[in-house]
Amino acid sequence: MGEFKQWHNERMEFNNETMVYFSQCGANKKMSLGELLKITSDTAVEDWAERGMSREVLANHGVAILVSRCSFRIHKMPSENERIVTRTWEEKSEPLQFVRAYEILGADGTKRVSGISTWLLVDINARKILPIKKFDEMNLRVPTDRKSEHDCFNAGKIVVGEGTELWDERVIKHSDIDSNSHTNNARYGAFVADALSEKYFSKNFTDFRINYAKEAMLGETLRIFGKADEESKKLSLVGQTDAGISFEAELFWKD
Repeated sequence: MGEFKQWHNERMEFNNETMVYFSQCGANKKMSLGELLKITSDTAVEDWAERGMSREVLANHGVAILVSRCSFRIHKMPSENERIVTRTWEEKSEPLQFVRAYEILGADGTKRVSGISTWLLVDINARKILPIKKFDEMNLRVPTDRKSEHDCFNAGKIVVGEGTELWDERVIKHSDIDSNSHTNNARYGAFVADALSEKYFSKNFTDFRINYAKEAMLGETLRIFGKADEESKKLSLVGQTDAGISFEAELFWKD
């Protein structure tokens, strides 16, 4: 039985080696969107922890780091029983956002998924967003000036616009809530997938983008509206509760 490893390489890229397990895949035997969000965000959190910035350390400084936006290029979605390495590294921060890049590599070293995400620094007592310079003043890590070229779409703001229809609705349950008492960011990938009709669920998706806005709370009803643009091969979705927009997402496919 082979062992799985975690390590930082000479470029301070954190590598997390694992298997794609049966429970992480759908009927097509490919990793689900929710699991893609889970493995990338968990690897990011582990990178920070290994560098001395665990959730506990951050909380002792009165802050948390929360994912805000993600964009992934799906070259070939990892499949059941495939051995993969999820690689992540920090890039130069923006004034109000950390920037982080990803690669998921197959056993042969080729890219399965590549992506980029942005994260917010939040004051956990005042519940407000802080500028990244406040984090740098804590001297918990040396900031990086690294900026890479990326083959995925920018992790920018998604504007769904008008013309959507109700595709799904669900009540937020206890199993959706994580130890931050929030609906876990990976659950929104499942919400997106569950809102798709069979016609679109079976598409060969090449890109997935998601923006997180106001969190959906325990007991709230999340209504998911969507629209399809057959010409540009794009699905646009927005999830809303009575309190406002919870997330916006886009999926692109190829025939």
